[in-house]
Amino acid sequence: MKLPLLLLCLGLTLVCDHAEEASSLRENFDVQKINGDWYTISVASDEREKIEEDGSMRVFVKDIHVLENSLAFKFHTIVNRECTELFLVANKTERAGEYSVNYDGHKTFTIPRTDYDIYIIFDVVNAKDEETFQVMQLLGREPDLSSDIKEKFADLCEKHGIVRENIIDLTNSNRCLQARD
Repeated sequence: MKLPLLLLCLGLTLVCDHAEEASSLRENFDVQKINGDWYTISVASDEREKIEEDGSMRVFVKDIHVLENSLAFKFHTIVNRECTELFLVANKTERAGEYSVNYDGHKTFTIPRTDYDIYIIFDVVNAKDEETFQVMQLLGREPDLSSDIKEKFADLCEKHGIVRENIIDLTNSNRCLQARD
């Protein structure tokens, strides 16, 4: 009887820590500072097939433009071995620091961590056909990031329930860099 109670308490502690961390960033978050060019560095998901080659969530962000109540994203995806440019606008929700967009389902996302001049991490929850999955993305201001930042991303993915085997470092993949110009 004590073990299930102990596991429940541990789980609630982790949930509270996660909620407190996310809430703290949302209160101090300066959305204007994420404006500009970005590169997709790594992606992770609790459904790995969504981020593998030809997966619907294997996208490469080019830039983010901050609008009054939304974020405009320009990104590339590979369709039939060709880089295809896409534009999406994510709107603010009623929750602080949360945005939503429709792309291969309905997505809501937050930014749990950022160093505005170096990296940004997105935590995306996708709902489609009565199923949900989670995707986390690590973007950098440069085409690659330090191993320390990648490790912080991996640790955060684990805290969000995504195993390390489901993290893909895209820096040696075709990220449509030639299509950015």
